[in-house]
Amino acid sequence: MKGMGMMPESRRKPMSEINVVPYIDVMLVLLIIFMVTAPMLTQGVKVDLPQTSSDPIQAEKDVEAIIVSVDSNGAYYVEVGDRGSDPMALEDLQSEVAKILSQRSNSEVLVRGDEQVRYGTVVRLMSALQMAGAANIGLITEAPLDKP
Repeated sequence: MKGMGMMPESRRKPMSEINVVPYIDVMLVLLIIFMVTAPMLTQGVKVDLPQTSSDPIQAEKDVEAIIVSVDSNGAYYVEVGDRGSDPMALEDLQSEVAKILSQRSNSEVLVRGDEQVRYGTVVRLMSALQMAGAANIGLITEAPLDKP
């Protein structure tokens, strides 16, 4: 009865090899996407920080700092984590920082002031931050390039 058109009784072995070529293609596409988008993820205000040799601030690991920036034109910005802001007036900045500090009372406030900004602008900013309820205010600087 074997010759009547029936399939031979030899069974096919199950295939145990995995074709990884599609996975490599997907991985390479994702790699290209991440390489293109990584430079765009760095946000912030262009500020030329004054250079000075100082010890780094020891920040708490689980507390996100509030960064207040002043650019060379005297415009104010607030950055919390990855979220930045548009240029704002000093009064608006004070109310924004007060609102953030009411939700996160133990946050530290860091000031990034451009090197060309007048001293009075930074002093008014620090006074407004204190009135907003900021207890800890730090200044962000850059280390000098000729540091040994």
